[in-house]
Amino acid sequence: MKKGFYTIMAAQFFSSLADNALFVAAVELLKTSGAAEWQRAALVPMFALFYVVLAPFVGAFADFIPKGKVMFISNSIKVVGCLMMLFGTHPLMSYAIVGLGAAAYSPAKYGILTELLPPSQLVKANGWIEGLTIASIILGVLLGGQLVGPHVAPHLLALDMPGVSTGIDSAPEAAIASIILLYVAAALFNLYIPRTDAPLQPLPGTLMEMVRDFRTCNRRLWRDKLGQISLATTTLFWGVSGNLRYIVLAWSAAALGYSTTQASSLVGVVAVGTAVGAVIASVWMRLDQATKVIPLGIAMGVLVIGMNFITNVWVAAPFLVLLGGLGGYLVVPMNALLQHRGHNLMGAGRSIAVQNFNEQACILGLGAFYTVLTKLGVSAFGAITMFGLVVAGTMWLIKRWHARNVVRHREEVEQLLALARSDPH
Repeated sequence: MKKGFYTIMAAQFFSSLADNALFVAAVELLKTSGAAEWQRAALVPMFALFYVVLAPFVGAFADFIPKGKVMFISNSIKVVGCLMMLFGTHPLMSYAIVGLGAAAYSPAKYGILTELLPPSQLVKANGWIEGLTIASIILGVLLGGQLVGPHVAPHLLALDMPGVSTGIDSAPEAAIASIILLYVAAALFNLYIPRTDAPLQPLPGTLMEMVRDFRTCNRRLWRDKLGQISLATTTLFWGVSGNLRYIVLAWSAAALGYSTTQASSLVGVVAVGTAVGAVIASVWMRLDQATKVIPLGIAMGVLVIGMNFITNVWVAAPFLVLLGGLGGYLVVPMNALLQHRGHNLMGAGRSIAVQNFNEQACILGLGAFYTVLTKLGVSAFGAITMFGLVVAGTMWLIKRWHARNVVRHREEVEQLLALARSDPH
């Protein structure tokens, strides 16, 4: 791997670490303020909101200026969102601003991989990036849980600045103030990300021209016989994964009677499994074999429903590791295949923006679905069952879709797989 790849990894680690710690702190902030449970569930779709709204623009923006600078600006926006949360703005609105920073960050983070590395290293690179991201999720949710917990929070609240009244007087607020430092660390690494040889691409022009350009890119990827399958699969995976963080928190409270701090450790357990699955996939899977992992998505939906039958943490832990492992093994080759097809069809930033739009729209849709069920009074167990059925059923349809492509467009599919296998770039 090239030297710049490790700088990207470090920047991604600290930014993702902060994102996940902030999620737990925001859940606890809403909980301690007496907000309804549906508002806590709504954190997930609110984070995804700007990914969807700004998708036509962030990809072009990431291709217009150096991607390291894009990542620096994005982390600065996340800091603004944290400050808003500290100084009185509703947590849902503040968390949406953090999501705005994340929306701008992602096309640059993934787009630079296709500029820096050849296709032959994309699966391996994605394995490392996803594995490190999962590690940051594990540590992030654990860190967030500890920062709002009874052992660390009193020490944070005891810290004071002479002559300055910060207005920070609760455990979640102290946690959020600490998390800002992680975003600052990520921003510092962003400054050392190297420029690549890939030419910068001009903005399409007016906002409407950018929307039309994005719509064209989105349509192009959905019409590609491999792009559409990899996009559909990763879209569903991230829709599940994005909402699973809160679902595990809600399930832990209902089935095990866990507090936010205790439940955060089980979110970390899922992430451990995802990291293991991601690393195994990066070693065993080739780009042209990516579509063979599709059935694992159906198994994920079934396992989500299986959570309802677990009431013992010693059973829950290995079960959640398995659930996460299937997801990690599924997403790494499919994500690499999607990046490869997107890079061949359009600019790297635009490709990732299309991917983010679809994935975050799925997070937003599934999150809204779960939030509405919660607001209507459906129990955590009932909501989890319906969520799992939707996931398993959708993944089965994707499997049928790919099988039909292989039958009707065999020559085109085989040519695209051969390109993924042999492209020397």
